[in-house]
Amino acid sequence: MKKFFSLLLCLSLVLALAGCGSDNKTDNTTPTTAATPTAAASDVTPTGDVTPGTDPTPTEAPKVRAKVNVAVLKGPTAIGMLKLMSDDEAGTSANDYDFTVAGAADAIVGSVVKGEIPIAAVPCNLAATLWNKTNGGVSVVAVNTLGVLYILETGNSIQSVADLKGKTIYTTGAGTTPEYTLRYLLSKNNIDPDKDVTIVFLSEASEVAAKMAAGGDDIIAMLPMPFVISVLSQNENARIALDVTKEWEKTDSSTVVTGVIIVNNDFLKNNKETVDAFLDEYALSTAYANEQVEETAALSEHFDIFKAAVAKKAIPYCNIVFKTGDDMKAAVSAYLSVLFDANPASVGGKLPDDSFYYSR
Repeated sequence: MKKFFSLLLCLSLVLALAGCGSDNKTDNTTPTTAATPTAAASDVTPTGDVTPGTDPTPTEAPKVRAKVNVAVLKGPTAIGMLKLMSDDEAGTSANDYDFTVAGAADAIVGSVVKGEIPIAAVPCNLAATLWNKTNGGVSVVAVNTLGVLYILETGNSIQSVADLKGKTIYTTGAGTTPEYTLRYLLSKNNIDPDKDVTIVFLSEASEVAAKMAAGGDDIIAMLPMPFVISVLSQNENARIALDVTKEWEKTDSSTVVTGVIIVNNDFLKNNKETVDAFLDEYALSTAYANEQVEETAALSEHFDIFKAAVAKKAIPYCNIVFKTGDDMKAAVSAYLSVLFDANPASVGGKLPDDSFYYSR
């Protein structure tokens, strides 16, 4: 019996030791290999062709700037365009403009009629003439310049339009808008331009300016900017006696409109967004001209419009504006009516109808 219990005890110890050995092996064994997880498709960085459906979001293609030819004249009507010209030169304008700076309107008329220059800054009456010449082929889209004419004298006798009676007035523009403007202003103030004054027309504004600059007693002249500044800088006795635009507005509900922007209608029909983008930029450019005079004067010299020193003094007197829509139509139609009454040929023989005026 004792042997039986001894044998049973030994067997129990052997089984216990075997169980402990099994537990220790499980706790201390380190796997020799680890399973490599399968990468999700969204975690894979493509190195070649990308599986459809996993393309990264494409970046938006840069907008192509429309190419547009634009013409301006060497004079006040170009001032409102200068900042836009500078932006275009820097490549920051919405459209890609090719600017032509012409010395006279005749130099660009042919290109405007043919549509080679679809946008141009021109005298108001020329816009109407081109509308007639092209059978309604152009539209006016903005007024950019009001009156730039001033009455100067070397004395101190002219305080109102009425004081011009009996005087001799030197000016330019016989048979053109300066003459019609002066005659209208005199007539509105009960002065007969053929009997009550003597109007002497010289061929160039520079001739009138030279006569004023030379001095003399009580010389009276009507000149546009910037010739006014030239006279004032050369003759300390000269002064601005009357602002023709302000005097006009005292006697009439209309105003003097010197310059406008016109667009070729074929171009406008096919490129409305481009024209509207131009107008948005031009509005900012005209505001810049009025608010940043010194910087605009520097641009004037840079683009060979006026010398900076002259432009700096002239810009505040150039009546640079931006009128569109109903305001534009009211100003232009009233002024053209005055010119038509004076001489129908001055606006091309017929007043433009409503199709002449662009409205967004």
